[in-house]
Amino acid sequence: MADKKSPASGWPTIQGDYISGSAESCVAVCSFGSHLDEKGICDAGAAICGSCKTENLGLEKLIANTISNPNIRFIIFCGTEVKGHLSGQSLKALHENGVEGGKIVGSKGAIAFIENLDAAAIERFQQQVEVIDIMESEDMGAITAKINECVGKDPGAFDADPMVIEVSDDEGGAGGAVSATANPQFLEIEAKLNAIEKKLEFADAELAQRYGRKVGRDIGILYGLVAGLIVFMMLLVLLPKLGGFI
Repeated sequence: MADKKSPASGWPTIQGDYISGSAESCVAVCSFGSHLDEKGICDAGAAICGSCKTENLGLEKLIANTISNPNIRFIIFCGTEVKGHLSGQSLKALHENGVEGGKIVGSKGAIAFIENLDAAAIERFQQQVEVIDIMESEDMGAITAKINECVGKDPGAFDADPMVIEVSDDEGGAGGAVSATANPQFLEIEAKLNAIEKKLEFADAELAQRYGRKVGRDIGILYGLVAGLIVFMMLLVLLPKLGGFI
């Protein structure tokens, strides 16, 4: 059996929109913009499972909960990407490229700025975990299979003590809120992004309704044409027999 370590006292210490399982599990699961069966995923062997909606504070929360438990060696990325924020792509970029000047290198997110994690915390995250990327999948079978795969190659706890980040309980999300005041300009941009995202969701729903109405109308016209053609063919066959004409 792989060697295990005790995580930070009371792990996970950050309250938020997630479900936790065994602290000795080597797998964390992040569903980003999707809300899946978190309890079922933890019952399948994950240490923790939750969403991550933003490419700044959201990532910091996830990282804080990860590096405070040395037993977590894999993070499965699944679920849908978050429009505008691109938190999945941003976290992958952070893991691969790190941060320069406070910005995640290679992130396509609009406000991919890290303010509450120092270089040591970011490096610890990069070294401690391997990313397993099945983004856009919400299939429980596929997620469970990846959990089992990770458990099967568990390398044991990371060779360092838990790294604890100061946190507060004023936000939800994929692991609570990291304490610090975000740049007001970033918060303003984030609010605008959220408003745009809601408008996009409304537009998607409206387009779906319009498309449905158009399809229904087109099908009705097609049925009418087919019915008319059938009647016309019947007339061609029956009228000569009845002495009629066309």
